[in-house]
Amino acid sequence: MTAPRAPRLHPAAPLCAREVAQGKLDRREFLSRTTALGVTSAAAYGLLGAAMPTQAQAQAQLGGTLRMQIEVRALKDPRTYDWPQMSYITAGWLEYLVAYNNDGTFTPWLLAGWDVNDDATAYTLHVRPDVTWNDGTAFTAADVARNITRWCDKSVEGNSMATRMATLIDPDTGKAIDGAITATDDLTVTLTLPFPDITMIAGMSDYPAQIVPADFNADDLVANPKGTGPYLPEVVEVGTRAVLTRNTGHNWWGDAAGFGAAIDRFEFIDYGTDPSAFVAAAAAGEVDVIYETVGEFVDILDGMGWQKSEVASGSTIVIRTNQLAEVDGQTPYADVRVRRAITMAVDPEVCLELGYGHRGVVARNMHIGPMHPEWADIPAIPVDPAAALALMTEAGQQDFEMELVSIDDDWRKNTTDAVAAQLRDAGFTVKRTTVPASTFWSNWTTYPFSSTDWNHRPLGTQTYALAYRSGEAWNETGFANAAFDALLAEANAIANADKRRVVMAKLQTILRDEGVILQPYWRSLYRHAAPGVIGAQMHIAYLPRLYEFAFAAGAGTTSEP
Repeated sequence: MTAPRAPRLHPAAPLCAREVAQGKLDRREFLSRTTALGVTSAAAYGLLGAAMPTQAQAQAQLGGTLRMQIEVRALKDPRTYDWPQMSYITAGWLEYLVAYNNDGTFTPWLLAGWDVNDDATAYTLHVRPDVTWNDGTAFTAADVARNITRWCDKSVEGNSMATRMATLIDPDTGKAIDGAITATDDLTVTLTLPFPDITMIAGMSDYPAQIVPADFNADDLVANPKGTGPYLPEVVEVGTRAVLTRNTGHNWWGDAAGFGAAIDRFEFIDYGTDPSAFVAAAAAGEVDVIYETVGEFVDILDGMGWQKSEVASGSTIVIRTNQLAEVDGQTPYADVRVRRAITMAVDPEVCLELGYGHRGVVARNMHIGPMHPEWADIPAIPVDPAAALALMTEAGQQDFEMELVSIDDDWRKNTTDAVAAQLRDAGFTVKRTTVPASTFWSNWTTYPFSSTDWNHRPLGTQTYALAYRSGEAWNETGFANAAFDALLAEANAIANADKRRVVMAKLQTILRDEGVILQPYWRSLYRHAAPGVIGAQMHIAYLPRLYEFAFAAGAGTTSEP
C-alpha cells in the first residue's frame, strides 16, 4: 500500500476561518472554499473548532433490487451531458475525480487529494492508488490527464466541460494549452494555469465530469461499459427503463476503501414527467425511491408514510429570452428595453407561490444568491407593470406577440404559467406553449422565449461561466458582453470573499440592468423513499451516489424479477 499523503494546509484556509468568526462567511461557503483548495474535510471542520459530522443511519444489509423513478434519457458522451438523469445510469461504471457533498465540502474520489499553490495557478492532483478499470488494467495519472485534456476540446458540440476548464484552454486553438496538463508520474498530475482560477476542483465535481477510458466511444457506451465503478448496464431503453447489475468480476476499489456499494441491482423506471404518475407508482409498490418530489406531491408522499429528504439549494428556474433568436424576421429580444420590460412586469413572489408552493425563497433575477460565497446584496429592479408596458411601447413592441415555451410538467409549467399571466396582466400579448420533455430538451438552447431549470453550483462564478459567458455551450440567452467576460475572469482569480464580492457586484449589476433573465426563486429540493430504504438523501446538486443506497437490515428487499 502507498503511504497516505500528508495534506497541505493552504494559507487561505486560516484567513477564511477568521472570516467565519467575523460573520463574513457562513459555514457552507467556508467548507466549499477551503476543501476546493485541498484542505481535507476533517481539517476544515477543525479550523472551525468542530468535529466532522457523521450521519446517523440504520444498519444496511447487502443485496437486493432498488427501483427508482427517474427519466431514462438517451445517453451520449458524458462531457456533453445536459441533464443529470443521464449521469445516474452511467455512474454505475463511470466515476468522478471529486465528490461534492451537501455540507459544501469537496472530497477526493478517484483522486486521493490535491494541492493548490497560494495564488491558484498550480494544481497538483494525487491519483488514488490501487484503482483499476473493470478490465483489470491500472487506473493512472495518464487517464486523469487524458480526461482533463478531452474536457478542454471546444470543438466538441455541447461540451460544457470546456466551460469549466476554460482557464486551461488556448483561445487560439480551442484545445488544452500545450504543457498545461502533465502526468509527472503514475499517480500525479500537474495543472499549470496561465492565471489564477479557484473553480477548477468544483468544475471536476459536476455531473458531466465522469471519467472515461482511453478507448471510449460514445456510440459504444452501453455495449462496451469500461469504467472503474461497481456496476454494469444490463439494459437501457430510452423513455422506459434502465437496469444496472453488480459487476461480480470486478474488485471495486470502493469496497476496499470502506464505501461498499450494497445494492445488487438498480432498476431505473421512467414514468414520464407527470408527478401524479410517480405517486401512483409509489402507492402501488412499484418503486422504492422518487428521483425528485415536487409541489403538492411532497405532502401527499409525506401522508403515505414515505421518508422525506429535504435540502435548501441554489437550484432554480430561469425564464429567459434569447437575444439572437429571430421572430418573423426580427430579433425582438436583442432590445434591452424589451428584456427589462419583461423583468419589471413579473413579481418573483407570485412565481414562488403559484409555481412552487412557497417551497423556497425569492430571488432577484441575477442567478446568484446568499448561498454563494461571492454574492453581493444588490437590489432588484422594482416590479412596475405600468412602467414595463411603457418601456415596451417605447421600443415599438407593444403589439408584439411573445410565445413563452416550457416543458409540460408540474412546477416548471406552473411557474411559467404564472409568468405568462403577469405579463398579460401588464398588457403584453403572450402565447403560452407547452411541449413534451423529449421535444423540449432537444432544442432547449434555441427557443426565443422559454423556461429552463438550473442546478445548484457551489460558486456563483461557475453558473455565470456556464450560462452567461459569451459563446459557451450552455449560454441559452445569446448574451455576449466583453466587460462581463473580463470581470468574470477577474472574479475567478480572487480567493478573498470580500474582494471577490466587489467584482461580483459589478457582474450582478450588468446582468440585472441588461434584463438578461427572469430568475424568480431558489428551490428547496425533496426526495422521498419507501420505509426501509437508507442512503436516499436528496443531493443538493442532483449528483449520483449509487453506492450510498441500501435497504435497512431486517427491512427486506425487493424481489428479483
